[in-house]
Amino acid sequence: MSISRIFLSTALIGALASCASPVSRMPASGPSAGYSSVTPTAIPAASAADEAGLQRFVQSFRPRALSSGISPATYDRAMRIAQYNPDVIRLDRKQSEFSRPVWLYLDSAVSDVRISTGREKNAQLSSTLSRIESQYGVPREIVLAVWGMESNFGGNRGKMQIIPSLTTLAYDGRRGEMFQNQLIAALQILQAGDTDPEHMLGSWAGAMGHTQFMPTSYLEYAVDFTGDGRRDIWSDDPTDALASTAAYLARSGWQRGQTWGAEVQLPANFNMGLIGKGTRRSAGDWSAQGVRTMSGGGLPAGNGSIIMPAGARGPAFFITDNFRSILRYNNSDNYALGVAYLGERIAGRSGIQGNWPRSDRPLSTAERQEIQVLLKRRGFYDGEIDGLFGSGTMEAVAAFQRSIGTTPDGYPTSILLGQLRG
Repeated sequence: MSISRIFLSTALIGALASCASPVSRMPASGPSAGYSSVTPTAIPAASAADEAGLQRFVQSFRPRALSSGISPATYDRAMRIAQYNPDVIRLDRKQSEFSRPVWLYLDSAVSDVRISTGREKNAQLSSTLSRIESQYGVPREIVLAVWGMESNFGGNRGKMQIIPSLTTLAYDGRRGEMFQNQLIAALQILQAGDTDPEHMLGSWAGAMGHTQFMPTSYLEYAVDFTGDGRRDIWSDDPTDALASTAAYLARSGWQRGQTWGAEVQLPANFNMGLIGKGTRRSAGDWSAQGVRTMSGGGLPAGNGSIIMPAGARGPAFFITDNFRSILRYNNSDNYALGVAYLGERIAGRSGIQGNWPRSDRPLSTAERQEIQVLLKRRGFYDGEIDGLFGSGTMEAVAAFQRSIGTTPDGYPTSILLGQLRG
């Protein structure tokens, strides 16, 4: 699931001309009406106190929903299935002890099975993908790769009913206000008639359908590509979901006819202080500094940055603005590389050629938090102590590395932790 999309704009229905008109109607239910035949996951029993608290929330939230344009009939119809889901709260509060290294992430994302399945889907849906590519300018292999990454080509769309999940998170989650906004958006989707409460299925945090749209993202980007009057990302037919993904990327800045970037080789004297998405230069400027593709050729056209997701001992990549469009879908370099290289392999091109530092051991969450604490203590970091290594932490790591005369690649390792402790 792409959780970063929770924070996108909550623009309402009508952003795209091809969206269905948001009239207050509920569609006929059942697989015969074009809905998924997937059986929803049963919701485990909650404590009496939790269930009573959620039902009080449902009543108190009703005025806010109605003031947002939700009709009483839509609200009451949807909330008939709202109940407290303990599994959602458990998953929301679960935190992995270790962060998976980028090479293990990519091993899974760009697996042989996923590549072969992507090629099969490319052949099966060739005509549909051609029309989507023609309209939105996003290469079919990128759309297929997002599909593969998000739901394993529709195999793992999520079986939880969205209304109970979002209502639970809006009531009792760590990010209540955010999920209340998502709940309003889900109700707007129901009011538009794109699906019904029983068939609005997805993952525990509210991401839905073949390409895992959060409700707010759906309202802004989803399209009715089949022309049946519904923007259907849930059913077994992936057409609307794939077109909506292409629309999402296109409106996020994807440049028609350009690539996402390329793996590159750096000259021996390269200034490692230029590594990172914060430095954007033209392909010509990078080429003048000796940056080349792995075949020794010139870089793809356009402005871009150099990233090294595993530090100076791992592969380097020149990323264009199209790569940043993928980041709008999920703000993770690892995810965007997964999409890029799954797409490359589906299209029959080569994978990553450089070697990863596979001998590096993963850092635990406690160790990553300790790195942030020690960086803050030394004056290099002023962000949250959360063990999550975003651009702020990586810039702080690079600054510390420069201060002690080591390669400033911004990459956290057990060696770095020892240097900070020392």
